[in-house]
Amino acid sequence: MTKCIVFWTCLTSLIVAPGTAAIAASTWDGVYTDAQAMRGSEHYKATCAICHGPALEGNGEAPPLVGRFMPDWEGTNLADLYDKIHDTMPLFAPGTLKEEDTNDILAFILQANGFPSGTVPLTRGDAMKTINFDVAKPVAGTKRAR
Repeated sequence: MTKCIVFWTCLTSLIVAPGTAAIAASTWDGVYTDAQAMRGSEHYKATCAICHGPALEGNGEAPPLVGRFMPDWEGTNLADLYDKIHDTMPLFAPGTLKEEDTNDILAFILQANGFPSGTVPLTRGDAMKTINFDVAKPVAGTKRAR
């Protein structure tokens, strides 16, 4: 009987898993590396600071990328923010950022907003769709809803 339950559980997960897109991670889980954020800082200075300001504070026309910017992205996933950056920035040449540069800039933005770094670089792909942009820091000892 136990073998039968295990078999059906495995079979169900094979059938259901490919079509599901459950949130598997959070911005609080260290989804980028420090080295990546450092590279992103350089790309940001060269490409983004002219509009968004040297401290990501915005300039009146371009929105800030720290502080009050964060609630606008609450509940989305990092792929949404990646797409916004990659497809519409920089303003004077939208869609010209390389994929790696966009990954690095996004890592820098996460770092500037106080999200912790980790050991695995942030990369564009299906995995990025599973990283929820959580603004509120989880309380120690509690589980995030996924």
